[in-house]
Amino acid sequence: MQKLTENVYAEVGFVGCNPGFVVTADGVVMIDTPQRPSDARKWKEIISKFGPVRYVINTEPHRDHFTTNMYFDGVVVAHEGTREAILSTPVRQLVDYIGMIDPDSKESLAGYSLRAPTVTLTQQLNLYVGKHSFQIIHMPGHTPYQVAVYIPQEKVVFTSDNVFGKVQAWLQQALPYDWLESLGRLKQLDADILVPGHGEICSHQYLDEMSGYIKDWIDAVNAAVKKGMSLEEAQNTITIGDRYPMEVGTESLAQVVQRMNIARLYQVLKS
Repeated sequence: MQKLTENVYAEVGFVGCNPGFVVTADGVVMIDTPQRPSDARKWKEIISKFGPVRYVINTEPHRDHFTTNMYFDGVVVAHEGTREAILSTPVRQLVDYIGMIDPDSKESLAGYSLRAPTVTLTQQLNLYVGKHSFQIIHMPGHTPYQVAVYIPQEKVVFTSDNVFGKVQAWLQQALPYDWLESLGRLKQLDADILVPGHGEICSHQYLDEMSGYIKDWIDAVNAAVKKGMSLEEAQNTITIGDRYPMEVGTESLAQVVQRMNIARLYQVLKS
């Protein structure tokens, strides 16, 4: 766990997303939950030392951000599209997946259930907890339902998976041009510290590098489309995915992710 400011903490060592939390005068606000139940139990024990959990904010609809919501107290908040995605998740498949990535938790999954947000937004929602304010802002990109969580008193923003800190980005549901626009909006926030959805903690300056990487993905696939390449030809030709390493624990998926990213951009840019 990293202490980022006097009141903000984040964990970049779990398999899955980077969860974090903010300690306020009226309890704790969590941003995302660990993917593995074994990590959630550790996270819950740590957080309990700082006070009761008042809110849990899910920043996107992918399972590594909401799988262990049920382990935590507090009101769950997310984009309306994330709520719909959670409610439509096949529980049996998810339990099987959890058991595969977290075998130590298999015996505890008998009573597993999904916990969907009960408070949602479509554009922006402001939470006021203690002396802190949390601006939850819709910023589509990595998926249509991404949100950023900006805490102005701490000059910290949790970017969701719109930022990958020096690790390979996943573009399986990407809206590439919206993504670039959202990165531009993140630059306008008065934030010194960015907590990316994955990878290392970074500064405001990293946004230019992230924008450049998304642009390079767009340009590479656009060039393939303009040359009349088929999707398979594009997947066999483009190698931009080699620029950053895969996140620890996902190294074996490098080629799968690259081909998946190209397929998504090919579909969007050719339409």
